[in-house]
Amino acid sequence: MQSIIVKENDAGQRLDKFLHKCLPQAPNSFLYKMLRKKNITLNGKKAEGKEMLSLADEVKFFLADETYEKFAGALKENESETREYERAYHTLKDIHIIYEDHHILILNKPKDVLSQKAAPDDLTLNEWLIGYMLASKSISQEDLTRFKPSVCNRLDRNTTGLVLAGKTLAGSQMLSALLKERSVHKYYQLIVKGCLKREQVIDGYLIKDNAANKVSISAKGTDKAAYIQTSYKPLKVMKDKTLLEVELITGKTHQIRAHLASIGHPLLGDYKYGDRNLNQKYKEQFQITSQMLHAYRIEFPALSDPFEELSGKCFTAPLPKVFEDIVT
Repeated sequence: MQSIIVKENDAGQRLDKFLHKCLPQAPNSFLYKMLRKKNITLNGKKAEGKEMLSLADEVKFFLADETYEKFAGALKENESETREYERAYHTLKDIHIIYEDHHILILNKPKDVLSQKAAPDDLTLNEWLIGYMLASKSISQEDLTRFKPSVCNRLDRNTTGLVLAGKTLAGSQMLSALLKERSVHKYYQLIVKGCLKREQVIDGYLIKDNAANKVSISAKGTDKAAYIQTSYKPLKVMKDKTLLEVELITGKTHQIRAHLASIGHPLLGDYKYGDRNLNQKYKEQFQITSQMLHAYRIEFPALSDPFEELSGKCFTAPLPKVFEDIVT
């Protein structure tokens, strides 16, 4: 007999969904047959599978060890995944924790680190997150078979700054909802070509070219275009460049980079949308090889239990040194 006590990240889901996570190789027919025959029980009673699990519920499996291990076979892959998480945690450098509580983490991502995998062998912020939680004992290898913490927003490889991550199911759901509703405000600092002397909100239509991994901006909408709005405020105007604060009113792929380039003010160091001659000048002087874009501030709305600690809070990530070198 095997027994599993429902933990925080297992609660709030249907029993049949939970059983699939425990025995991923078992067909539906087998699981429902075992429920009917009371070979799988919930809190010592017969269950149908549609029951919603609560914290501290007990699920018992009256199965032969070899049967249980056979249907849980895919879970053995978790051991190699765990090694990958540990390797990411010890390999990826300069990732700093800005804030942590029971439910979430706010991380400061450095340049050259992916938020999530682009290829199977990538080590990313996502693997680092789980490696960190394993190392700090806030999650176990067994827990990972049923719930995996993850980053909730992504930054390009060469964009630095704040990334939100859910440590618990509740934390992940809360962050995902805030991001979808756009009720958490995200601000960026960036350096652009030319002088922008007044605060402005610009809009347009973004057209994505998936094959080229590039977008373009149009003044007119089409069926394939997404409406965008970008708000910017000059922080420091210099001879040939401006340090801006930007808020994404909408949030689309490469929106900041393409939108500012479309009005003649591309980001410094941006070789996809920018000015190559200006980029080369600053590459020679400051060794810049990518866009000067930093997600530096996040503001949370009013939140209720169990997230009161975050309610109305603002978090910032310090500017990378190269920003300071260029604007001083």
